[in-house]
Amino acid sequence: MKPRTLELKLTPAQASDPSEVLRVVAKKLKKKGHKLTVVPRRRAVDARRGEPKIVLSVDVWEGPPPPPPPATLEAVPDRLGSSVVVVGAGPAGYFCALELLLQGLKPIVLERGKDTQARRYDLRAITQKNTVHEHSNYCFGEGGAGTYSDGKLYTRSVKRGDIKSVLQLFVEHGATPDILVDSHPHIGSDKLPYIVEGLRRSILELGGEVHFESPVVDFKLKNDKLEGVILANGDEVLGEAVVLATGHSARDIFHLLHRRGIRIENKPFALGLRVEHPQPVVDSIQYRQQPRDENLPAASYRLAKEGVYSFCMCPGGIMVPAATAPGEIVVNGMSPSKRNTRWANSGIVTGVEEEDLAPFAEEFGELRGLAFQQAVEKAAFEASGDDSQMAPCQRLVDFIEDKESSDLPRVSYIPGVFSVKLSTVLPRRIHDQLQIGFRLFGESLDGFLIPDAVVVGVESRTSSPVRIPREDDSLQHPQIEELYPCGEGAGYAGGIVSAAMDGQKVARAIARSLKASEQSPR
Repeated sequence: MKPRTLELKLTPAQASDPSEVLRVVAKKLKKKGHKLTVVPRRRAVDARRGEPKIVLSVDVWEGPPPPPPPATLEAVPDRLGSSVVVVGAGPAGYFCALELLLQGLKPIVLERGKDTQARRYDLRAITQKNTVHEHSNYCFGEGGAGTYSDGKLYTRSVKRGDIKSVLQLFVEHGATPDILVDSHPHIGSDKLPYIVEGLRRSILELGGEVHFESPVVDFKLKNDKLEGVILANGDEVLGEAVVLATGHSARDIFHLLHRRGIRIENKPFALGLRVEHPQPVVDSIQYRQQPRDENLPAASYRLAKEGVYSFCMCPGGIMVPAATAPGEIVVNGMSPSKRNTRWANSGIVTGVEEEDLAPFAEEFGELRGLAFQQAVEKAAFEASGDDSQMAPCQRLVDFIEDKESSDLPRVSYIPGVFSVKLSTVLPRRIHDQLQIGFRLFGESLDGFLIPDAVVVGVESRTSSPVRIPREDDSLQHPQIEELYPCGEGAGYAGGIVSAAMDGQKVARAIARSLKASEQSPR
């Protein structure tokens, strides 16, 4: 029996009450409510005009719904075959490992950083003591950059894979089923670490391996075929294939590839600042009400004008230090699951162009984007004049006028901020382009340009400045056999879900290749 699908437009209070949803459905279908089962299918906020509404799509059964499908990982074979080395325990690496298990292969996951619990101490060190651990920070460690920097699951990469399969695995490991329904699903940095731990336990219980504090320092190459990797302690880890899922900040891996003569490519990326408003201001702009209805989520926005756009918007969140080495300042944003802080922040960035990279091209070649990125982060660090993770900051209205702020409001960035003209930190073209973008945002959003809004620098890790090329069909590197670039660090994803889908895609490609090799005549 197939369900009937209905689309309802409800008040926030109605949508938050299952009994009220059932009453509305029963009335619409002219049926008795006790004979119906209503299952939410899709939920979104419509705040375009008038009072905000919740658009709720539901499946309706007369009687009980069909039983749920079996758990995804029940399909893992009892016996595993060849070993595959997976470098990186972020979403690309872990979901690649899970899919390898489903394909009957044994993943050996190598993570340079620490597990989620041990990693917390190093995050505390960077926020409270200004100490940056090069292998354990907001970018490196179990779960990757997304674990402690928000856990947003929204992606527009619908053609890259099965989004629902990724979300379902998260649910099977402890995420709320709401992520299967919400138009912009979100887990939160307070809950995602425990879900990531569950993913690791599944990998181990099903026959895979996960090794922490195991940075890769070299490749074991023979006749342009990758046989494995070499760790910092000298150990060799061998496999039938090697997946590089190292994330967008693994600069040492990019340098290793370049040094070993393995082809890499300069890749476009974006750079800018974080803007932070009081959350009630954003609620008022988007919902036209103050205070916000308790049944509405913290309001967010998505902006794009003249090549300047919002990135990784965090309603009800905070800003965090995302440097991966001493002597640099990088800011990112995160939100807890309830999105209930007093602030809203978002990256506001613009594309880096070849003219920006020109001073670095001759010396750094395909790594010119990486060198440019590092130079901006160093400038942000040096602007403070001390050895701390304090970040350069300006009131938004002062940024637009290019004048130093005489004082600053309270901000969410725990290491602290200092007042400076950000034109002394950012490259001039990027600074001027951001000024244009902010002015246009202020024209389209009444209340966006207010004295209590600040901009903080720098938001420089939007994506990898390097691409590791791969063939369209095999997904192998075109030069090195059995090397599989994967995820955001290789230039094929842009967030948790798209990275996870790419990991699954690579795992299936490896399984096809190994199966074909077994079947080919020797």
